[in-house]
Amino acid sequence: MYITKNISKYLNQYSFFIILITTLILAFLLDIALGSVQIPIAEVVKVLFGGDAEKASWTNIIMKFRLPKAITATIAGAALGVSGLQMQTIFRNPLAGPFVLGISSGASLGVALVVLTANLAGAGAIFQTLGIFGDLSLVIASSLGAAAVLGLVLIVSRRVQDTMTLLILGLLFGYATSALVSILLQFSDSQKIQAYLQWTFGSFAGVTWRSLPILAGVVLLGLLVAVALSKPLNVLLVGESYALTLGLNLERTRFWIITSASILAGAITAFCGPIAFLGVAVPHLCRSMFNTCDHRILVPAVMIMGAVMALFADLMCVLPGNQMVLPLNSVTALLGTPVVSWVILRRYYTK
Repeated sequence: MYITKNISKYLNQYSFFIILITTLILAFLLDIALGSVQIPIAEVVKVLFGGDAEKASWTNIIMKFRLPKAITATIAGAALGVSGLQMQTIFRNPLAGPFVLGISSGASLGVALVVLTANLAGAGAIFQTLGIFGDLSLVIASSLGAAAVLGLVLIVSRRVQDTMTLLILGLLFGYATSALVSILLQFSDSQKIQAYLQWTFGSFAGVTWRSLPILAGVVLLGLLVAVALSKPLNVLLVGESYALTLGLNLERTRFWIITSASILAGAITAFCGPIAFLGVAVPHLCRSMFNTCDHRILVPAVMIMGAVMALFADLMCVLPGNQMVLPLNSVTALLGTPVVSWVILRRYYTK
């Protein structure tokens, strides 16, 4: 009976993986095909396999704009989903997300220093030199800001043994950096404020073929670390005290989990802006779908589900057949809010 039940469970999980992968392929093709200019999926497939579309303009649209955007959305969704899963496990908090340690706020501060300080006497001189890097200037500034906060968090994590205290300190770091951004906004002109706010809306369209390999390489590194941490994450589910009795090096494990999650969240924030809710919502969807807390199943599942949700969010932003583009953060919030609300209500009614 037990063996039969386990076989049935594994078959269900295998079926869900097939469904998710199929949905991912469909969402990827739709994200390329639909937009202000609609392109038949058959033409999209032809171009992706090296052929030429019926219209030369379609090939240009696919290869220069929509394909890098779709790849970016896939990478970002996978990274944010895995980062959120790691944070929820290490802090044992179902509402924890990729940005609870202030990494996103640090990245925002880096961008704010570049965008908002041009007219402040002497204050922005150093940061404005980043302009020589062209379209990578905001990425570099955001990465430096995220790295600064990450470094601070890692130093604290070495000295603070209590995970909840680390969470609180991470939130405080986020509040402090957000406060600095607010001060910069207060002394900036409307044009620069608008440019900064535009960045905070989030977008997958800003990543070019030039910067995509950098993003993919950094995210791949973070994902490989996350996969390697699957077993330690499973051990943490039973509690830190019991994990210690099982021989888990808690300090080292926590260090690598925080590093992996921060690299994933920081990279996506640097290249795409602060994208909310995906990292919180996706792990819960996967736990519910696969009916498991085994990270050996959840990590790959969250990668695929995150990519699917990011692609559908990007598709909703474009409003097929319309020239208008919605803010990405607004769409992800609309997708994620029902999931987070369901988690809260379920915890309340099952007490």
